[in-house]
Amino acid sequence: MCVLTGLALPATAQAPQGTAPLSAIDWLSDSIALPPPSSDSAILPPSFDEPATSTGASVAEVTMTLLETPVLDAVGLLPHAVTGLPRDLWGMSRPDDLSRRITALDLDLLPALQSLLQRLMLAELDPPKGASAGEDRLFLARVDRLLTQGALDQAEALLARAGSVNPRVFRRAFDTALLLGNEDEHCTTLRATPELSPTFPARVFCLARSGDWDAAVLTLETGRALGYISDEDDALLARFLDPELFEDEPDLPRPDHPSPLTFRMFEAIGLHINTTSLPLAFAQSDLRANIGWKARAEAGERLARVGAVTENQLLGLYSERRPAASGGIWDRMSAVNAVETALASEDDDDLARAVLALWPHLEESGLEVPFAQVFGADLAKRNLSGRAGDLALRLGLLSDQYDTVAALGHAAPRDPLAPILLGIARGETADLTPIDDRSRAVLDGFAATDLPIRLRSLVEQDRLGEAILRAIELFSTGLNGDLDELTDALAFFRHVGLEQVARQAALQFLILERRG
Repeated sequence: MCVLTGLALPATAQAPQGTAPLSAIDWLSDSIALPPPSSDSAILPPSFDEPATSTGASVAEVTMTLLETPVLDAVGLLPHAVTGLPRDLWGMSRPDDLSRRITALDLDLLPALQSLLQRLMLAELDPPKGASAGEDRLFLARVDRLLTQGALDQAEALLARAGSVNPRVFRRAFDTALLLGNEDEHCTTLRATPELSPTFPARVFCLARSGDWDAAVLTLETGRALGYISDEDDALLARFLDPELFEDEPDLPRPDHPSPLTFRMFEAIGLHINTTSLPLAFAQSDLRANIGWKARAEAGERLARVGAVTENQLLGLYSERRPAASGGIWDRMSAVNAVETALASEDDDDLARAVLALWPHLEESGLEVPFAQVFGADLAKRNLSGRAGDLALRLGLLSDQYDTVAALGHAAPRDPLAPILLGIARGETADLTPIDDRSRAVLDGFAATDLPIRLRSLVEQDRLGEAILRAIELFSTGLNGDLDELTDALAFFRHVGLEQVARQAALQFLILERRG
């Protein structure tokens, strides 16, 4: 049994239009002409039906591997000393199985599970023993998960560690740079690396970004003549290269599902596409300094819910200036500012009123945990009375300092759930009595002494990392009402040494009352 310890939480041609992108993410730019899937790591097997040329020669055992091919599945950012994860966590799992499990996970995980998953995606781990030389499926699935949840900075760092020669890696790196607004370096790489084969729209875009407008126009005309540029791309690229020619014409219709390259070119011609209905990764582009304050703050909220930006980044956006109006995000900003101001004073009554006013805004927006990280522990230390005290305690227990908050010795709160929450935070659950089915499911998970049957086979087959992914899935299913699966997930986390994950996930489940 492996137990986890110390876990802190161009070629000128392009594929004809209509070719499906080889990715689990359907919004990636068609920026690189990708090789067929089978050519990524193909090694021709020896032929056994050829006639022998000698009867006396012996054949030595030969191990074949691709020269200068990085083992992408081993690339990571966080070493064992940071994650507490054993390097052989993936064990005997197959990359395809791991990739499918990662892709299938819900986007809206509880923060504790989101944090655990992100550590798995960024960890430096040995490739699965079931992997073949040159495989990159697990690596790409990890990157795609980061991109899907909007964690572009982390994805960019992971892609940079892998290098840019692999077309599938570069494709993701290029799109990440487009959304972060730092694509010039990747355009330079694209022009200087013969192994990469940019498509016509990407080539035109990069030539224009480098100031070579004549070459960009010629490339557009060539692509148009060869039929490698769609009518939509043609209209957009023409305006991108010379917007003055189209001043008197109606605006192009904004696409519902733009790629990052399309998104940036629309922005360049003065037609910003609202990111609210786009995948989370696009929200990162709204954090740039040239975007209005309200749009930046709303993007920060979306990303903070999934842990793609830190709580301090969100607080910084909230505190940038005084709210300009009322309603929606403006009221949330005012409520957060009121709590900050009250915390700096000695007036407990004023603080209690501010906490009572803030909590509904946090529940409505799903931002309880980010702001609990900001001032939950400080609120709990004030030991407020009544309903405000119950809410302050809950915010304190939602923070990473939940164990310190639980040790403060609060006066008996009115909240009937509080004794259970405090017991979980302290790791003292044996004598607790459940008050409903949800708390019973949690306490059953903490009372379990054996590895759950539904996860035992994965562990026994040396597939511990895969079992962790499965446990995350089980916990998420429990949010929809399958509480026995949630119980098994908690029991599993504790059994393999993920005690802090189990406690935080249990606290968040009981306090936030999220549904899938």
